[in-house]
Amino acid sequence: MALKQTEEFRREAIRIALSSGLSRTRVAADMGIGKSTLSRWISRYRSTDLTAPEAQTDLVRENERLRLENRVLREEREILKKATQFFASQKT
Repeated sequence: MALKQTEEFRREAIRIALSSGLSRTRVAADMGIGKSTLSRWISRYRSTDLTAPEAQTDLVRENERLRLENRVLREEREILKKATQFFASQKT
């Protein structure tokens, strides 16, 4: 008879499987569950994850904000590099 796993255990197994870079077989073995069980949990997680569009739109907005911030920081870095080169050439 199979043991009932807690929701927290399932979430942790899914998190490890999706973010660790390890194979599902390895994660399942390390967690003491079957590979098919882990795959079933992941597919259920993904199907419920798709039903939360507000979370996805928040991620999209955050991603856009971070890309803009990244572009600004790169431009600032380039300006500082050029200023450093200019002042270094003035000393000689």
